[in-house]
Amino acid sequence: MIVPLQKDDSLLADIESADRSENVFHVWWLGQSGFLLKWGENRLLFDPYLSDSLTAKYGGTGKPHVRMTELVVDPSRLTGIDAITSSHNHTDHLDAGTLLPLAAANPDAPLVIPAANLESAETRLGEGRIRMLGLDDGGTLRAGPFEFAGIAAAHNEVERDESGRCRYLGFVVSFGGFAVYHSGDTLWHAGLVPRVAAHRPDLAMVPINGFKPERRVAGNLDGLEAAAVAKGCGAKMAIPHHFEMFEFNTETPDLFVESCERFNQPCTVLECGERWTFSADAVPG
Repeated sequence: MIVPLQKDDSLLADIESADRSENVFHVWWLGQSGFLLKWGENRLLFDPYLSDSLTAKYGGTGKPHVRMTELVVDPSRLTGIDAITSSHNHTDHLDAGTLLPLAAANPDAPLVIPAANLESAETRLGEGRIRMLGLDDGGTLRAGPFEFAGIAAAHNEVERDESGRCRYLGFVVSFGGFAVYHSGDTLWHAGLVPRVAAHRPDLAMVPINGFKPERRVAGNLDGLEAAAVAKGCGAKMAIPHHFEMFEFNTETPDLFVESCERFNQPCTVLECGERWTFSADAVPG
């Protein structure tokens, strides 16, 4: 079992002590596709999965979800959150075991979610348990100081409901002159790179676990494709995600790092619980 670099009290202490000046922002990888972003006094959670819901759900089945990395923090201990995202309805991105404790600890924080998924999310989470804001491809909305732009994601395709709304999204979040892209789960598709590039992201968080049909799960970018997306959209830094959570659905970041080096794309691979800081006044580090 992988032990997070920081967890529980040490993680929370690092979040609290991180520089609050508005010319920097910080991100912590929370495992799988989950990140916490802090800017000034403001905090945003991207797609957190902070429970053992899937391990319990699939225990004793032919598709066990054996956890590779220890839980980094109990979600009820994350406070001061301004907004939370869920890019789609898969449980590692829309988890009642994570979101309901977060909502109890942060009752004013909305869940930003594809508008196509509002009804099904309410069924899973319970009516009125958490306030939801629906977003679609090409749309924008504001939650606290954060402005969200919806970017269509293909998992495995750009899937739309009967009203034409995307069921899978990525998000570009803008705040204080910064822009951050969180891919959600996606494969490469027409329009992805130019849509993200238009926002000139400082950071791109991209999945690297690839698409292997024998896993019987929807696919993602592999390390080469993830590096190419980051390079194509002009990201000043790229951070990989969606690995080292479940034994059946992971990859090493080696191909991603090698590809970023080949493309001259800055990248960093975080350990679970590790912080990365971007400063407007300095080279990313």
